[in-house]
Amino acid sequence: MTRLAALAGHFGSDIDRALLKLEVIIATAARNEIDLLVLPDACLGGYISDLRRPDTDALPPALRADGPELAAVVKMAGPVTVCIGYTELCGGRRYNTAVCVTGDGVLGTHRKVHQPAGESLAYAAGDRFQAFDTPVGRLGMLIDYDKTFPEAARTLALDGAGVIAALSAWPANVTNRAARLTQDRQSRLFDLYDSARAAENQVVLVSSNQTGVQGGLRFLGQAKVVGPGGDVLARTGTKGGVAVAELDVTYEIERARRVLWHLDERRVDTYRNLLGAGEE
Repeated sequence: MTRLAALAGHFGSDIDRALLKLEVIIATAARNEIDLLVLPDACLGGYISDLRRPDTDALPPALRADGPELAAVVKMAGPVTVCIGYTELCGGRRYNTAVCVTGDGVLGTHRKVHQPAGESLAYAAGDRFQAFDTPVGRLGMLIDYDKTFPEAARTLALDGAGVIAALSAWPANVTNRAARLTQDRQSRLFDLYDSARAAENQVVLVSSNQTGVQGGLRFLGQAKVVGPGGDVLARTGTKGGVAVAELDVTYEIERARRVLWHLDERRVDTYRNLLGAGEE
């Protein structure tokens, strides 16, 4: 059995404060025998404060992949597999990045590919989706808007991922806000995408998210663990918390695929414009 956990929590621009908070969170996860802990996007340094027109003079601090901050998270992780988001500085460019670590080091990295609204003013885009091996099995990562696109999760599933970690700093609707977060259009979509991406690929999806407010953005929370049938096994509300589910990942995936195996039953010969309009 594997214990999977997704965190809903608030992380701002203060990296030292975030590291102190993470030390407690990860130590608690280890005591509770959590095998995989998925933390939100932008844990280290926070997210941009305006999605449409980010202030390029006040962007989240960017960190190097080999810097002391991530080294500290590796040390904290110990036996726990931890996925965490931060702003990466590489080659003079800034990326919205997720990294998966244990106490042995970095297992895999993902740079956010799909950029909504004005996010391209703050970050460069990644260019691939790739799964990798971890102590909890083969795993892939998505960041925020990536999970809106079925092709992203499908690429990871085809690369052998049985678990997808979806790290988010997902806000409420920025143009037509609802009085309550649970009634917000983005709240509904966030939950819908989580279940759909798990069900259509028959994988386990572990979805984290930021909470609280940063600048003009109000984050949804709603962390959850979703089974390969699209069923929500554990979830938080809009406030901070941890969603924990224990399951035999391999068995549940095999059971979901016993009669209908979506990946094997695709008809790729019919998807003529999957690469874009007019492309063969």
